[in-house]
Amino acid sequence: MQEVLGQTFLGNTIEHYYWFAGIVVAGIVLKRLLSRGISSFVYRVIKKYSSGLGNNHLFNLLKKPVELLVLIITFYFACDWLDFPVEWHLAPKEHFGVRMVIRRFFLTSLALALTWIVLRLIDFWALTFTHKAIREGNGNHSQLIPFMKEVIKVIVVIFSLFFMLGTIYHLNITSLIAGLGIGGLAVALAAKESIENLLGSFTIFFDKPFTIGDTIKADSIEGTVERIGFRSTRIRTGEKSFVTVPNKKLVDEVLDNLSLRTERRVSFSISLSYNTSPDNIKKIIADIEKGINEYSTTNHLATRVTLYNLGLTAINIHVLYFVTGNDNDIYLKTRQDVNMKIIEIVTGYGVQFAVEKIQTSTN
Repeated sequence: MQEVLGQTFLGNTIEHYYWFAGIVVAGIVLKRLLSRGISSFVYRVIKKYSSGLGNNHLFNLLKKPVELLVLIITFYFACDWLDFPVEWHLAPKEHFGVRMVIRRFFLTSLALALTWIVLRLIDFWALTFTHKAIREGNGNHSQLIPFMKEVIKVIVVIFSLFFMLGTIYHLNITSLIAGLGIGGLAVALAAKESIENLLGSFTIFFDKPFTIGDTIKADSIEGTVERIGFRSTRIRTGEKSFVTVPNKKLVDEVLDNLSLRTERRVSFSISLSYNTSPDNIKKIIADIEKGINEYSTTNHLATRVTLYNLGLTAINIHVLYFVTGNDNDIYLKTRQDVNMKIIEIVTGYGVQFAVEKIQTSTN
């Protein structure tokens, strides 16, 4: 057995190949268990800041990046059992060659995995503060948290990038930043629209024309705000489509925040037959106004029912009232009840509705 394990192939013994395969298989099999253990340890460290969120939230965020980290470390220790054949005459890892490329690839992968873990921890931090803001009813904070999360993520990614370039690839970061400064103007011009959208997002967050959950109308777009990002705002329309609107457009356009309405206006006309007597018209107008004001959901001071005009084929009565509050279900229910009330009043006097014809004139 020892003779078999001691046999050499490509500069390594069979035993070393077994160790390599065993470590890799162990890493693949145990990656989920190790990921769970590392996530539990991290959760215990930050539990007092978790605002009641369970360990599963953190595990679901850290599962993939920690598993990747485990696999990278596993391959590192597995490869430590193998070496390149001497007869290949490969350059040492300090000089450019296969060894340097493999080493830098490993270090880059390790740095990316660690960066991914940090980004997921930032996601958990944002989730924690969002949960706390919702629990305390602080809508402004729940809107600002996703924005701050993206800002911190960008900073972490930039820092990680410069760290890898300086530490792993030994580039002169000072010269690199200076070079970026020279090309900064060209980049700014190329990214003019993106910068305008970024400034628009700052305007939205600090001026607060709307918050997440508000129903807004801008140009031809109407819906509920679901997300406010760096570049754009996501809106769920009444047709359940998901519309992405650049922040610059929302800042520049006239924007109507429908969620801030204190009342909703209802205005329409009904047409009565010319066979209707003046006395019945007066009674119908008075009864409709009285009937509308009987509802607790209408503004009694703003109700107006008037004989609006005398049409070509019908007498037109204009009805105007306001439904208090901003609840859409209450609004629709009130409109339905008022319409039914008007039908009962008009038919109760034996009066018929008429179809108004549009009067046209020729020159």
